[in-house]
Amino acid sequence: MPVTNVLDSTMYHEELPGDGTPIVFLHGNPSSSHLWRNVMPALDVPTPILAPDLIGMGRSGKPDAPYLFADHARYLDAWFDRLDLDDVILVGHDWGGALAFDWAARHPGRARGVAFLETIVRPMSWSELGDGPRSRAEAVRGPKGEELVLDRTFFLESAFTGGVLHPVDEGDLAAYLTPYPTRDSRRPILEWARSLPLDGQPAHVTARVEQYDEWLAGSHDVPKLLLTFDSSPTLLIGAEMIEWCKANIAALEIRHCGPAGHHAPEDQPTAIAEAVTTWAKRHGLARSR
Repeated sequence: MPVTNVLDSTMYHEELPGDGTPIVFLHGNPSSSHLWRNVMPALDVPTPILAPDLIGMGRSGKPDAPYLFADHARYLDAWFDRLDLDDVILVGHDWGGALAFDWAARHPGRARGVAFLETIVRPMSWSELGDGPRSRAEAVRGPKGEELVLDRTFFLESAFTGGVLHPVDEGDLAAYLTPYPTRDSRRPILEWARSLPLDGQPAHVTARVEQYDEWLAGSHDVPKLLLTFDSSPTLLIGAEMIEWCKANIAALEIRHCGPAGHHAPEDQPTAIAEAVTTWAKRHGLARSR
């Protein structure tokens, strides 16, 4: 699969060939393009389908960078430009959704549509977190965060055993774990885990989210699709957040895709693919040139 020279490093991506407006899938933390392995081939569209590994993650390069939101955005910008992706449909999960919103907001006219699931749609507060998520966030942001994420693989493993309704098999778990064999290789995972914008911190992430929120509210010409799920007590987009999306995101449609954990593409790949396919075709987004 293609590896692209990007800035001072490389970015890997999975790709299914086609003709027309590309669909680009963006993963979050602590996953990779492997998250989309059962979604991409289930799409019924004639267009190219791509899924990169974010910088420092999956099979992409691991440059000496702090892996802040801005770093991921910078490398992703370069990847889009190197592949000449000027007219795209974006699908984002978790931090991949945030990066999709951010990219679309900063590149007006280049995103024809955005579908998203289990992502950061607005700054949040500590009070909105349940007891379990609040405890984990406090631990990761505190002095024990490095021990929990860098010195052990528990954070990685629990994402695909506890963050899903159906734990992945050993082969798929290995695919997620293999890119992170050392303490240093897990630095991007820790930075993402510490980046959820809570009560204005970290400020640099809160500012990016507030900027793309303005775009989400004002981009009436860009169709958007929110995929929702149930059954998990730790979903990022629950009932209250869905209502916020309805009130604050322009040109929004919502499609419920059934029971799933936070890493919903592991639990509901077919439902996600069907929802994205139907939405893209209805808006004339996924068609050959």
